[in-house]
Amino acid sequence: MVLLTVTPSILEALQCVQDAPSKLQRDGEPSLSDANIGAPISHGQIMDLWNLLKAGDNKKYSLEILLRGSRVYVPPPPPKPEPSDEYKALMARLCRDEEERAYERMINPVPPMETFSQRFPSSAGMARAFAEANRPTRKEDMGDDDVTYDEVHRQLMLIFNFMVTILGVAATLWILARWWSTPARIFLTMGGSIIAGVAEVALYSGYVWHLGQAKKKDKTFKEVKEVVQTWVVGPEEKEAAGKPIAIEGKESTPEDTNLRRRKK
Repeated sequence: MVLLTVTPSILEALQCVQDAPSKLQRDGEPSLSDANIGAPISHGQIMDLWNLLKAGDNKKYSLEILLRGSRVYVPPPPPKPEPSDEYKALMARLCRDEEERAYERMINPVPPMETFSQRFPSSAGMARAFAEANRPTRKEDMGDDDVTYDEVHRQLMLIFNFMVTILGVAATLWILARWWSTPARIFLTMGGSIIAGVAEVALYSGYVWHLGQAKKKDKTFKEVKEVVQTWVVGPEEKEAAGKPIAIEGKESTPEDTNLRRRKK
C-alpha cells in the first residue's frame, strides 16, 4: 500500500464531501477524521474521494489537482526509548569520576614532558665539539656530492637507454611476426630482447675498456722539463744587470736596449 501526503486541495475536497472520513475509511488505512496537511493518505482513498466528487457533480477538483504537491509519506522515526535506571546510574557515576579526575589534574598538574636537550644538556656541546674535531682540513677530504650525482645520473641514463633499446627490439619483432603463432612470437621476442641486451652490454664493456686503455696511455707519457736560460738578479752581478737579454731568433735593436736600470 502506497501512502501519500495530504495536500491543501485534498483537505478542501474532504470538507466539500459530507461525511467523507467515514466513507473513505478502509481497514488497515490511515484515519482521515483529523486529517491535516502532510498527514498520510492512501492512493485508494484519493481515488475514492475523486469518485465521490465526480458523483456530486463537483468538477472543481480533478485527480491532477488533488495529487499536485503530494509526496510519498515517510513516517517520522520512532521516539527513543527511555533509558533504564541502571543506565542513568552508570552515566551519573562516570560523570562524577570524570569531574574528580579533572579536579585532580587542576590541583596537581602533570609536569611537562622533558625534551632530549633538557634530559642531556651537554649533548649539544658534545655534538658541536665532535663536528669541529672531525671537520675535514683538506679539500680532498670534502664530500664529492657533484661527482656522485654525475655518476648516478650517468648510470641511470645508461639503464634507461638499455631498457629503451630492448623494449624497442621486442616491440619490433612482435609486430613483424604478427602472422606467426603466439608461442613462436613470444620466443622470437624473448630471444631478440636477450640478444639486444647482450649486445648492449658488450658494446658498453668495450667502450669502458677503451677508456681504461686511453687513461693508461696518458699516464705513460711523462712531462719533461728543460732549463733554457738562467740569470741571477742581485747586486753582485753588475755586468749581467747592465746587459739586456734578447730573445733568440730576433736581432737586438736600440729599442730593445732601452731598459730601465734599478737604482741602488
